[in-house]
Amino acid sequence: MKHVLVVDDDVAIQRLIVEYLAMHAFKVTAVGETRRFNHVLSREPVDLVIVDLNLGREDGLDIVRDLTPRSDVPIIVISGDRLDEAEKVVALELGASDFIAKPFGMREFLARIRVALRQRPRRPRAKDQRSFRFGAWKLAVKQRRLVCEGRGEVKLTSNEFDLLVAFLENPRVVLSREQLLHLSRMRGEEVFDRSVDVLILRVRRKLEVDPGKPRLIKTSHGVGYFLNADVDVSYGGTTTA
Repeated sequence: MKHVLVVDDDVAIQRLIVEYLAMHAFKVTAVGETRRFNHVLSREPVDLVIVDLNLGREDGLDIVRDLTPRSDVPIIVISGDRLDEAEKVVALELGASDFIAKPFGMREFLARIRVALRQRPRRPRAKDQRSFRFGAWKLAVKQRRLVCEGRGEVKLTSNEFDLLVAFLENPRVVLSREQLLHLSRMRGEEVFDRSVDVLILRVRRKLEVDPGKPRLIKTSHGVGYFLNADVDVSYGGTTTA
């Protein structure tokens, strides 16, 4: 599930974007100023930033100017009044992926978000410093190493690893087969809905005490699957729940 961070001090716009993107399987966090923006950015991964140019006494361009040199996260700038060509050029030259004038249609807005996400340069997973703890298990993403207390290391294939990371990024959230196909980026085989069921079975055999009565990866009948566990995430020594 992609995480979109919205920076806009207009509560009505915040609510509109949050509700619409949530309907299309995005995780959305909305803040109204730079301090809260930096707080969220320091605590969890963000896949795309949407920033309004006018943030009360702050300028959204300052966020674009500050973020671009230290992150490859795509930035979409939105504005209802600063619409002249010079503003757009400055935003794009500073590193914004797109500039959208308010008011905007939500279907077009969603399409532009998806385009920005597709064009984002993907950083290799080797640079991912996260470690996930859930129950007796720990998964170190950089090392691609899954360890269980009392059992030691359990080997995962690439598809199993990516599927488990998708669940760990979305604990207790029911994910459809289509979402899991997208999030786990299944490869090396003919991919269809049934592929997810087979992969779930393989991961259960490695995680569950009794794969026939799973406690960690549960089925939501007619909908999909979810990870039935609390997850703690460490970022280079800092842990969040």
